[in-house]
Amino acid sequence: MSRNARKAAAGLLTAALAITLAACSSDGGDEGENGPEPGALDDNMVGAMEDYGVGTTFVATEPIEFSLLYRDHPNYPFNEDWSILQHLEADNNVTFDFVNVPLSDWGDRRSLLISAGDAPMLIPSTYNADIQPFTGSGAVLPISEYLDYLPNFAEKVEEWGLQEDLDLLRQEDGNYYLLPGLHENPKPAYSIAIRADLWEAAGITEDPETWEEFTEQLEIVNEAFPDLAYPYSDRWSANGPLEATLQAASGNFGTEAGWGYGDGVIWDPEAEEYVYTGASDGYRDLVTYFADLVERGLLDPESLTQEDDAAIAKFTSGQSAAIGVNDQEILRYREAFADAGNTEAEVRYLTVPAGPAGNIMDASTGGRFESGIAFSADAADSPNFVAMLQFVDWLYFSDEGLEFAKWGVEGETYNTATDGTRTLVETIDINGLNPGAPETLNTDYGFHNGVWMLNHGATADLVQSMLRPEVVDFLNAMNEKDVAPSGPAITMDEMQREQASLLQTALQDNVMQNTAAFILGQRSLDEWDAYVAELEAAGMSQYVTLVNEAADVTTG
Repeated sequence: MSRNARKAAAGLLTAALAITLAACSSDGGDEGENGPEPGALDDNMVGAMEDYGVGTTFVATEPIEFSLLYRDHPNYPFNEDWSILQHLEADNNVTFDFVNVPLSDWGDRRSLLISAGDAPMLIPSTYNADIQPFTGSGAVLPISEYLDYLPNFAEKVEEWGLQEDLDLLRQEDGNYYLLPGLHENPKPAYSIAIRADLWEAAGITEDPETWEEFTEQLEIVNEAFPDLAYPYSDRWSANGPLEATLQAASGNFGTEAGWGYGDGVIWDPEAEEYVYTGASDGYRDLVTYFADLVERGLLDPESLTQEDDAAIAKFTSGQSAAIGVNDQEILRYREAFADAGNTEAEVRYLTVPAGPAGNIMDASTGGRFESGIAFSADAADSPNFVAMLQFVDWLYFSDEGLEFAKWGVEGETYNTATDGTRTLVETIDINGLNPGAPETLNTDYGFHNGVWMLNHGATADLVQSMLRPEVVDFLNAMNEKDVAPSGPAITMDEMQREQASLLQTALQDNVMQNTAAFILGQRSLDEWDAYVAELEAAGMSQYVTLVNEAADVTTG
């Protein structure tokens, strides 16, 4: 994992860039050399457990309170009486001084608080790019100096082989400043949904194994159902063309795109250097594929500009037969068909087809980091600092804490069968597991909340424990794909990073505009060389040289 693009913020270029351009030595260094000296935290042990370790439930030795920046989601607004807060107080001796921030203001308010030195101790629901601009000022804690107090985190990094990925978060001083949510396996979510009933009626009995086969199937469906406006009308183009679908498809074409465009460079293992993504052969192949769909009348040209609701309406009203999807949106499509009284519509979730580069996920889709938790620098001055580290390690990285945050409390919110299968109590729903139940796990109890789960990063078993069988099948099929190489870490100082960001802003604007123009046929693909020359004039070679000079290719 080098560039986590699930943040769905391709337009926030500086942030996306910083995810990759914040690193140092790829060998990981010796944490002990930078960490606190033995005995240095003797004054910060209030509430800490002397025997805390892997397999230990964290219980503070006396009541303690941590300040926490809380991302208040409108779908499950904050409630101080939530069960999760009651249990953390009663069972773990932990309470919080919350600074509640609405989701709509989350990014700006978090940045303001950090830059002013007023951030709470705990800053969850955060990506490395979000805090990277503030690390040089000393406002954020270099958490890599305190790994000795995070045994569950360290164990999972080692057991799941995540050290090289973690090293990509290191900054020029050799430290990283975020504990990312960790996945045992990649958890891709985006693909294409099809009207399986129309596919079958057209005589198609197998899902497409390649994008070329997908084109062939669209042609068959289009011929079989001439009343369709288009067989395929897509969505998720708010900040760029086909952001979700291009990211999902990109690895199979040997490139990165859409939400995964990131810093605009991809690693070429044969040349052992970074090359500019938007000028690469793989990117041209990807753009050519979708341009061909538009030219053939198989892809609705409005896919690149329409609002999501418009695309969904076309799909659920029978104007189209395929649309972008994830594991939650497919439920929305089915509900819309049911509400319309269309009982014959069957919606199926396709495994992302293979492409000319192979059966590959791009590095961002195949990454195993999620949003994480950062810490204000002032947290290290708290008498409860070590207890805070132990609590964070237990809640976010121990098997017990991960299960608690996701499922709640056994006997209250879920039950466990003799074979270990967990089942929500019948009055509680989440993710459609108990449709029609009067309560929901996050809204009414506070569990299954990204603030406490680091965006669901967990063991493969726990991730799959709440997934429908179709989603488990999708994940299993996707995890059979290879993951594109992410390349070595790139270390830039503040001045280099600023220069790189300015260059990449202009370059990406050009790439996105021309990606849309090529796909829509507004610009002929015969002009590809001219387009590359335009990128060159905008500083492409200068940018790539800057990146490669900063990359630790000799030890990467």
